[in-house]
Amino acid sequence: MIESVQIRHRGAVDFDSHYDNLCAMQDSCPLPAVKAHLQQNVLDINGDRVRVTDWQPILNTLKINKSLEFVGIRSYYTPPNDENEKKAIIEKRKMPSIRSKEITYRLCKALKECLSVTPALSCLELQGLPLRERDLTTLIKGLAKNSTLSHVSFEFCRIGDNGLDILCKGIKNSTTVNSINFTGCSLTAKGADSLAKVIKHQAMKRHNEAWRDSLRYRRPDLDRMSGIRRITINNNPMLGDQGATYLAEALKDDLWLKALDMQGCGISTTGAKSLLDVLKYNTTVVVLDVRRNPLIDREVVHAIMEQLMINSNGQDTEYKWLKAEEPLDPSRSKLSAKKRRTKTLNSSFGRKTTIKVSANTCRDWRTKSTGNVNVARKMNPISSEEIKSGPGRPWRTAARANRFRGFPPEHVPGISNLYENSEELNLSTQDQSSIIITKENDEDTLRELEN
Repeated sequence: MIESVQIRHRGAVDFDSHYDNLCAMQDSCPLPAVKAHLQQNVLDINGDRVRVTDWQPILNTLKINKSLEFVGIRSYYTPPNDENEKKAIIEKRKMPSIRSKEITYRLCKALKECLSVTPALSCLELQGLPLRERDLTTLIKGLAKNSTLSHVSFEFCRIGDNGLDILCKGIKNSTTVNSINFTGCSLTAKGADSLAKVIKHQAMKRHNEAWRDSLRYRRPDLDRMSGIRRITINNNPMLGDQGATYLAEALKDDLWLKALDMQGCGISTTGAKSLLDVLKYNTTVVVLDVRRNPLIDREVVHAIMEQLMINSNGQDTEYKWLKAEEPLDPSRSKLSAKKRRTKTLNSSFGRKTTIKVSANTCRDWRTKSTGNVNVARKMNPISSEEIKSGPGRPWRTAARANRFRGFPPEHVPGISNLYENSEELNLSTQDQSSIIITKENDEDTLRELEN
């Protein structure tokens, strides 16, 4: 066998060595962020920190790879505003290479080749990338050939309704994808109509499969049938009541979709009532998240939660609820950083202590200083290994050591965003009602739900 062919075959199952080889050929240094989690078969990188010349060995290795199980390419760059022209010109010069048309197109081509040959890849997450229609058209060719992918996420990619329509053409015929995430993708009611068509298309295929099983004197096993089980479309405020109506119509004849997340989608009481009517005879949906939609009446939300508890028989399911909090939009990261303030306190040792206090700081741990000033700060628990690693190690340093460079403190490479943002809930009356009910009249409402 030719030596180059042998290298290619070895590189398909060994990302680390092949990446090192390609970097040596172009006389560049391998990036530690790329190699950080390859032992766990995870490639999760911040594209903002990768230069143009460093993309070529990454993409050429990804193109032929057959061993990675998780691939995540993320961008947290904030585009400049056009108000100040001089500042906008300077910011555009500093724009990372991942924002360019050429790099995103080459990335989608590499992912298409990887999806076509890999027997292991199960999770693909693209976050905050400016994907164009040409990129998405290339990517769905790989999705159509893949038979291992189970989770696809395009969180904050701003693909719009046209981009979603392109992706739906490749996802609707997939037999392995069971969860999709289109959080913050600038979707409207037209995008909800595209998702509704995917639900109807897969429902028709499952009905045909169940009918074939019934002809063979077998009872159809609905849980083992393939198809999408969770759809997440949070933070799309232009979806509105019309989009909720489209999805409600699709759920009338569907018996397989388990979870539908619609936080912050601009739904009012009219759209929530259409979803509530569907839940009365669709007993398979166990998660229908309409929180952070302030136009919905509290009574309607309570009725939805009660019906969901009936569907799940009061038991905890594998489909967890997502945290109801402000979205981690990369475009708003700089705005949140400006809200932080610094307080300087005089400690008992005669030195000045600087503590950063954010607007949403938890009040789990409090300290009193000389002036009777209470400062709230979050204190992360320190493991015994961290304490043994160095004498007199401050807790702030220990907490900072656990973070992964290039990512927000909440993110852990190799873990899906849906899993990270999920919260452990017991489907009991008190727990579910406490999510939506405000602190006012909390006890009275709980009593009503218990009765």
